[in-house]
Formats: sequence, structure tokens, C-alpha cells
Amino acid sequence: MDFLQVIRKSLALFSLAVALPAVHAQSVYTASRRADLQVGGGYSIAKPDSTADKFKGFYLYFDLDLKHHLGIEGEFHKVNQDDPGKEYEKTYEIGPRYSRSFKDGLFRPYIKGMYGRGVYNFQLPGTSTAYANLAYNIWAAGGGLDVRANRRINIRVFDYEYQDWPGYQPHGIAPQVMSFGVAYHFGSDSRYPTKR
Repeated sequence: MDFLQVIRKSLALFSLAVALPAVHAQSVYTASRRADLQVGGGYSIAKPDSTADKFKGFYLYFDLDLKHHLGIEGEFHKVNQDDPGKEYEKTYEIGPRYSRSFKDGLFRPYIKGMYGRGVYNFQLPGTSTAYANLAYNIWAAGGGLDVRANRRINIRVFDYEYQDWPGYQPHGIAPQVMSFGVAYHFGSDSRYPTKR
């Protein structure tokens, strides 16, 4: 399955999940237990492994939990070299996610495995001219912690990701990315129940 097929299927799944709250064939609580969606964004810091510089940028993500503990996560990172550099990394990833809920849903730690595509933009040394914009298949593993702020807002306290870019010449690279963010949770709040 190529990368475009993965993106198309995940977008179709995402569209279906967004439509779930409008379906009232069963109670909202039961329907939302079958699939819960949160969409968010935040700030990322990366150690690119191709240079000693740290890259900084933004990150967008969605989590679609299909069962109580199992789901899918999709992410986009774009991190840049600080001024005056023009080097950057962009990654598009999707994969399975396993999460648990503690303290009546207040804390939700998770682990994930991701597959996707990474783009690295180089520049000519001593100039601001782009040299190459190369794309690679990538694998990643990581985890993090979400904390419920209220029924609709979840804070991503941290998200750590170890990436493997095996096609990057000559030996591949292994960037590490740390991200922080906030997400909006769609549907009922049954994913993060509160005590009554």
C-alpha cells in the first residue's frame, strides 16, 4: 500500500469519525464508546540527527479511538533550523495507538507506532539557497500523556517520538521529536467520564 492510499483511507476514516456525533441511531454514550475523536496542534522541538542544531516548529494531530484502548493517530510535523538556516524536516505519519485512562479519565498515557513519509530540505553551505528537497519512508515509535482540561479540551503534556529514516544516505538518520499541544474532543465526554 503506497503512502497516498494510506492518506486517503485515513481521511475517509477521519470524515466518518467527524460524522459520528450526528448519527442518533443509538445513544450518544454508546456511539461515542465505539469511536472517539480529538484533533489538535502544538509546538515541536526536534533533534534532527543530521546536524547538531535543534529544529523548532509546529505539529498537528488527530486521535481516533476505535475501542476503549485501541485507536489510530495521525500526525504532521514541520520543524525548521533557526535563523539564518533554511533546513527543515516535514513528516506525515499514521499508525496504531494504545492508551489507558486513570483518575476517572483525567490522565491518559499512550504509546504509538507510526509509518509515513519524511521530507528533508537542505541548503548550500554558507548560502540561503535550497540545495535539495528529498523524501523518505520513515518509521517511528513513541508515547505521551494527555490530561483532560474540561469536557472538550485535552492538553497534550508531552509527546515523544523516535523516528527512523532508513533511506537517508549514507546510513539513515534517527531524529527525535518532543511535542506539546492542545486538542478539541468531539462527541460526548464519555471518553473522559466525570464523577456524578
